[in-house]
Amino acid sequence: MIRTVVVSQKNIKNMSLTVNKITKLYGKQKALDNISFEIKTGEIVGFLGPNGAGKSTMMKIIVGYISQTSGEVSVNGLNTLGNIIKIRKQIGYLPEHNPLYLNMYVKEYLNFVAGIYKLGINTHTRVNEIIELTGLTLERKKKISMLSKGYRQRIGLAAALIHDPDVLILDEPTTGLDPNQIIEIRDLILKIGKEKTIMLSTHIMQEVEAICSRVIIIDEGKIVTDNLVKQISEINQEKEQTIFVEFEKDIEKNEINTIDGLLESVELSDKLWALKSKDDNDIRRNVFDFAVKNKNRIISMYKEEKSMEDIFRELTNRNDN
Repeated sequence: MIRTVVVSQKNIKNMSLTVNKITKLYGKQKALDNISFEIKTGEIVGFLGPNGAGKSTMMKIIVGYISQTSGEVSVNGLNTLGNIIKIRKQIGYLPEHNPLYLNMYVKEYLNFVAGIYKLGINTHTRVNEIIELTGLTLERKKKISMLSKGYRQRIGLAAALIHDPDVLILDEPTTGLDPNQIIEIRDLILKIGKEKTIMLSTHIMQEVEAICSRVIIIDEGKIVTDNLVKQISEINQEKEQTIFVEFEKDIEKNEINTIDGLLESVELSDKLWALKSKDDNDIRRNVFDFAVKNKNRIISMYKEEKSMEDIFRELTNRNDN
């Protein structure tokens, strides 16, 4: 279980990740098409899209694993072109397929990663701190090959955090975790996100709603939306509304179609109806007035709320993730 520890405190700088007009070509195929966005300190931004939309490609460009065809990426004001070694010291990266040396022990591996970042005399303290922070205390003396996928994912996250980076790029950070572990990792991301710039990719829509303040959705290499999670939900809820209402008595379709503002009515049973309104009109008051006029009591009435998954599918026009 992840324990509460004090995350190393340093003066919070005006950190940011800036992506400006990034295009990536593989031959004639455009994996990314003129992508631009900025993520500031304290933001946890969900980076979403269907499989093949270009999410992992964008993340690999940011961390310098591959180069863009055109455009610029900067971290804390440093352009990745010509400064990638300096920038890698400021970025923690958890790739989708978490690469680990399976024959190494957990603590041995984290000491190895700390050595890559040249933590020097701080290595022992930092490794112990990050082990506790990511819930690996009981596993620290085990070989990585002995651990479950969930624990291996924690090791990958620990390695991404070991050098206390300003920017975290997390590609599917909760892959393979059980529900309890997912909640613990979410809490950890929220905690460290207060003083860092975090960009994470995920297919779990509930994860976006739980920890992200903003979401960027791409499809076929282009941004289809970039907005606050709350605003995206509100905007898409307003496009159309469906009311489910159950009456005490049977109603004929020609009667219910007289409700003001009604666009479409679907009879689900003799007394239960799905009523879709025109544009963003809330017709619940009109439904109530209709029931009073026709001396027919309403047994139940509720408005359908679109989930983030529904919104994602609408924006990407896909039937899968």
